[in-house]
Amino acid sequence: MKALIFAAGKGTRLKPFTDYHPKALVKVNGIPLLERNIRYLQSYGINDFVINIHHFGDQILDFLKKNSSFGAKIEISDERNELLETGGGLVFAKPFLNQEEDFLIINADILTDLNLSELVSYHKQNNDFATLAVSDRISSRKLLFNDEMILRGWLHVESGEQRLAEFNKGFKPLAFSGVHCINPSMFSKIKRTGKFSIMEEYLDIMLTESIHGYKHQAHLVDVGRPESVILAEQYFK
Repeated sequence: MKALIFAAGKGTRLKPFTDYHPKALVKVNGIPLLERNIRYLQSYGINDFVINIHHFGDQILDFLKKNSSFGAKIEISDERNELLETGGGLVFAKPFLNQEEDFLIINADILTDLNLSELVSYHKQNNDFATLAVSDRISSRKLLFNDEMILRGWLHVESGEQRLAEFNKGFKPLAFSGVHCINPSMFSKIKRTGKFSIMEEYLDIMLTESIHGYKHQAHLVDVGRPESVILAEQYFK
């Protein structure tokens, strides 16, 4: 199985570090996020990676070269000319991923001990083109799921704004974990081009297709702010 690591973002909330470096190289207990996620994925037997780059992308290339790519096969989806966000970044990486096998996506700034084998097993059991890892934690935005854990909407917690596939029948609000398992058939369902969020596509596709959520209770830290680095260091030694 391949894994796509989104490492292109500017990480504006992690200034001043990201004024001079990519957020994927922020260190948690002395180890860069990108290295932690490569080794995390390798612990599940995944050694075939696609990494997208944009912000200080040269530093990521130098980091991988210096560390001999951690013994992995790594292909680079080079977005240095234009940052394409998650949806555009996925489409841009299609030449590396448009195969017959499912693949994983993880954001470089997410640290988790989620059991990937169980996520993949759940994904294959449902025979879906997309399965989203979710958990019950504090977040300003929530995905809404029915009793079968099928995506039915999106909620902005603070404003109350919703996007629904149907009337809200007591849907479960859960926070997206930044980890997805994808079947390449997903590419034929994406309608947008250029720069866009993959979540926008999921919310369109949910109107006609089933997208499952995989609920977990694993540790997960979105290392998007300086204070979250401190939190991550409590869980990830």
